[in-house]
Parts: sequence; C-alpha cells; structure tokens
Amino acid sequence: MLMKETLAVSEVSTSPISRPQRRELIPSGLLAVSIFIVTEVMLFTGFISAFMIVKGRAVGGVWPPAGQPLLPAEETAINTAALILSGLLLIVTEIVFRKSAKAAIAPFAVSLVLGGWFVVAQGIEWAALLEQGLTLTSSAHGAFFYTIVGFHGIHVVVSLAALIFCFVRLVMGIMTPGQLWGAQAFWYFVVGIWPLIYWQVYL
Repeated sequence: MLMKETLAVSEVSTSPISRPQRRELIPSGLLAVSIFIVTEVMLFTGFISAFMIVKGRAVGGVWPPAGQPLLPAEETAINTAALILSGLLLIVTEIVFRKSAKAAIAPFAVSLVLGGWFVVAQGIEWAALLEQGLTLTSSAHGAFFYTIVGFHGIHVVVSLAALIFCFVRLVMGIMTPGQLWGAQAFWYFVVGIWPLIYWQVYL
C-alpha cells in the first residue's frame, strides 16, 4: 500500500506542468510584413520627394523635358481604378472568409484578376513608352519614371505572388487567417501608395 502511494506521488511530481498557451496579439507574419511596409514607405517617400524637387526645378517649368513623350495619364487612370477595386475586393474577401471560406473564393479570384490586369496593362504601357524614346537614360524624366514606377511594379508582382499562394491554400481549404492578413497588408500597401505615385508622376 505504501509502495503504491509512493509511486503515485512520484508520477505526479514528474509529470509535465501544463501551462496556458499565450495568444499572439499580432500574427508573426503580419508583424513582419508591417515592419517591412514601414521601411518601404520611407523609401518611396524619398523617391517621390526627389522627383518633385527635380520637376519643380525644370527649366521654364516645362515637364516632361523637350523631346520626351507625355505619360498616358488617361489609360493609367483606368489601371489605377482596377488596382483600387482589387484592394476593395480583398477587403470583401476577408470579411466573407470569416463566415465561409468557400464563399471567399469568388471575390478573391476577381481581386487577383484585376491585380494581374494592372501588371499586364502597365507592361504594355512601358513597351509603348520605350518605343517613343522614353528610357532609363534618356532624361531625368525617364530615370525617375522607371525607378519609381518600376520599383512599385516589382512590389506588385511580389505581392500578387503572395496572394496567389494564399488563394491556392484557400481553394485547398488550408489557408489560415494569419496568412491572409499578411498578404493583405502587403497588397494594401501597393494599392494605397499607387494613387500618390500616379498623381505626382503622371499628372
């Protein structure tokens, strides 16, 4: 009897102590993306500020410089609307996802299509401008255009790839809210900063 009691005490004393799991206030993925976005905002702010200074000092106030083509502001306005609509549909996706993962597939798919359309349309725009003589070395106009818009384009492609990854996992039924939030945050960044770029560079 004494041996059984001793054995029971021994088992209790050596059993691992259960500790309550700490709940993350912010998913680690979302936190990492948020920190990255802050640095990117500072970088784009520097690019746009430098562009505004050079544009403001243009000889005779003429911009773009003589011999350089005008940017297609009207066509790009349509691309801008498509990108903004993509961001709005991603908000709808997150709201619907809370209630039904399957119901979130449709708005997510349309958001991806609009984002892809923006990339393709901007690529066509670049090809046309290159044919018209606007290159990275043709003038300060070309240098700033391809640096700012091109850098934003790289961010769009990377962000779109992250969203596609999430979409595939959503279709498979294994996407987590944290994955969606991280990809969303990055997409909101590229969508949110584009109107500023469009306003300063194209108009």
